[in-house]
Amino acid sequence: MLQAQIFIDKDEVFGSQPLYEFIVQFLLKHKVAGATAFRGTIGFGEHHQVKRPDSLFSFDEPPMLITFIDEEEKVLDVLKELRKRVSSGFIVTSKVERF
Repeated sequence: MLQAQIFIDKDEVFGSQPLYEFIVQFLLKHKVAGATAFRGTIGFGEHHQVKRPDSLFSFDEPPMLITFIDEEEKVLDVLKELRKRVSSGFIVTSKVERF
């Protein structure tokens, strides 16, 4: 089994919809076992400025994390197809075990 984690900015769009929604729908269409999108509550990026999107008067956009797990070949195939459509963000993969 392989887990993929996709890190993007919440405000990114694909066409007329948020990118994270496009990715989740893309994964659903490609029949991955399951996927979850998480919204970050605090973090920083390459500019090393802490962002707190939930703070009062904050205009920071939270990062998004979409994660999914499936058979290794399936995950790699889906990521290859997704990269043909989406060029932003980071993808991390790691092997996982099922109990």
